[in-house]
Amino acid sequence: MGDYVVKVEDGRGASDGKPSAGPVYRCIYAKDGLLDIPTHFDSPWNFFSASVKKNPNNQMLGRRQIKDGKAGAYTWLTYQQVYDATLKIGSAMRRRGVNPGDKCGIYGANCPEWIIGMEACIGQSVTYVPLYDTLGANAVEFIINHAEVSIAFVQESKLVPILTCLPKCVSHLKTIVSFGKVSDKHKETAEELGVACFSWEEFALLGDLDENLPPKKKTDTCTIMYTSGTTGEPKGVILSSAAFMAEVLSMDQLLLETDKVGTEEDVYFSFLPLAHIFDQIMETYCIYRGSSIGFWQGDIRFLIEDLIVLKPTIFCGVPRVYDRIYTGIMDKISASGALRKSLFQIAYNYKLRNLEKGLRQEEASPFFDKLVFDKIKQGFGGRVRLMLSGAAPLPKHIEEFLRVTCCCVLSQGYGLTESCSGCFTSIANVYPMMGTVGVPMTTIEARLESVPEMGYDALSSVPRGEICLRGSTLFSGYHKRPDLTAEVVVDGWFHTGDVGEWQPSGALKIIDRKKNIFKLSQGEYVAVESIESVYSRCPLITSIWVYGNSFESFLVAVVVPEKKALEEWAANNQEKGDFQSLCSNIKARKYMLDELNSTAKTHNLRGFEMLRGVHLEPAPFGIDRDLVTPTFKLKRPQLLKYYKDCIDQLYSEAKETKA
Repeated sequence: MGDYVVKVEDGRGASDGKPSAGPVYRCIYAKDGLLDIPTHFDSPWNFFSASVKKNPNNQMLGRRQIKDGKAGAYTWLTYQQVYDATLKIGSAMRRRGVNPGDKCGIYGANCPEWIIGMEACIGQSVTYVPLYDTLGANAVEFIINHAEVSIAFVQESKLVPILTCLPKCVSHLKTIVSFGKVSDKHKETAEELGVACFSWEEFALLGDLDENLPPKKKTDTCTIMYTSGTTGEPKGVILSSAAFMAEVLSMDQLLLETDKVGTEEDVYFSFLPLAHIFDQIMETYCIYRGSSIGFWQGDIRFLIEDLIVLKPTIFCGVPRVYDRIYTGIMDKISASGALRKSLFQIAYNYKLRNLEKGLRQEEASPFFDKLVFDKIKQGFGGRVRLMLSGAAPLPKHIEEFLRVTCCCVLSQGYGLTESCSGCFTSIANVYPMMGTVGVPMTTIEARLESVPEMGYDALSSVPRGEICLRGSTLFSGYHKRPDLTAEVVVDGWFHTGDVGEWQPSGALKIIDRKKNIFKLSQGEYVAVESIESVYSRCPLITSIWVYGNSFESFLVAVVVPEKKALEEWAANNQEKGDFQSLCSNIKARKYMLDELNSTAKTHNLRGFEMLRGVHLEPAPFGIDRDLVTPTFKLKRPQLLKYYKDCIDQLYSEAKETKA
């Protein structure tokens, strides 16, 4: 099947209550076996220490200095300076009684201290645990207690939130270290609860440059990453040092085979959250290759300015970011004169045809790259050679646009926290992989498992089914939850819950989600049944179907109003018409949307779980229309098919309103 995968096992039929499964595939670059980690690598610390020895004076971590409220040029710490700082912080951790195997929380935005804290943990064989609050109001408190975090590195602006939850976290947490300064008041608050609180400089003074570090093993737990993904409490995904290293080395192998590996000349722009696995892997890869990492200011208003000042060569984004970039560029093109628009379209079509013929990025249209597309390239700083997209599927029209206009290689991938970030990636310069997530990484074997209840057959001529994975980058289990681990790891295969379809090229396309959980374009998981149960508490409705997908950043819904309530609203607001016509009334729709979101706020739903549009349906979801099961459970694929035009209209209206 295709030129980029090889079959290593045949499929099997259904038996003993288990669904059928398709053949097992590997990437062509792993046809003789999955990638092995060299014996001299015991942990990601080896990546860092080797780069320090090779490039001690190369710029490693940089940020813009703020003076009089304005950001200036990037100032840098060299690899040697970061190494020395890491040794001091690690030594100070030991002085505070933090031992190998203990847990260290890291809570804050991307900055040099985040990476120094991470490397200090790795050097001391301490498990680092990213803390972040997008998993819910009590997530930080839950993670500290569940992971038994004994020390936490915390951004200065996050001191108040962590001190607020501190009374419920003191059974394990004994040390807090600010990335910046600490006020006397904050120190007193912590000390009253038996917790020591230090500024970054104060804590570094406790340590020294002791290079006598604890021994390390590949099987050590490198990090515990908490993720939502389902209803209920966050799950702690255990990732070993072996998994972390294998992911980085596989990425390097694929770049070596298909494009160009990272070098000490490369510069990476750090703005995707370091609390998520995607950016951790990217920055660890840069460290492995001795590249430089420049951090954004943390303000979306200055994102483009940071890019232009830094001039990165490697840029990673998620679909929501790329969608904003696409929209901004298209708005400027639309506002330009007829001559410029015509020239752009001619250049676009010419380069697109050449890419479709198989020409590499630099060969497709050097003339138009310089004449027409260079301004777009300059918007990213002018030097980007490699652009990556992950976290959610990239819409095909945006992927095509970026490939044509940005004058660099673009690769889209698919991964989960449980697979230590990417487990599939599209091959650089292979245009037919557009619209897919590519082929398995060289550490992974993949197969599809049939989902008969959804009509997906892994053994059909067009194989479709749940994506199942095995290999060296997979997680070790969910922390303290062997029951949840057993639910998703069956017979050695990790069941992702995502439904894929093999393409003739050997690439995989994500087409559905097995469970009623999906990811929005910004990477946030939505447990839709849980959300619907909250909205159902609104007394003005009888039924609701909430919809979202990986290409959109917000939710919409189809709602069956409570007839009497809507008619009472109409009478009180001098709106005329029968129930059916009221359901089409714009004011009625706005009223219902406001009331639903009021219910959501009352029950503490998060911002991305709020609705941006509703369609009012006068008729109940019925068995006669095949919209519900005999037990009145929503049949989501059928609902989408039935209300497709309504959903498209809701998204269109919401975007126009925002614009």
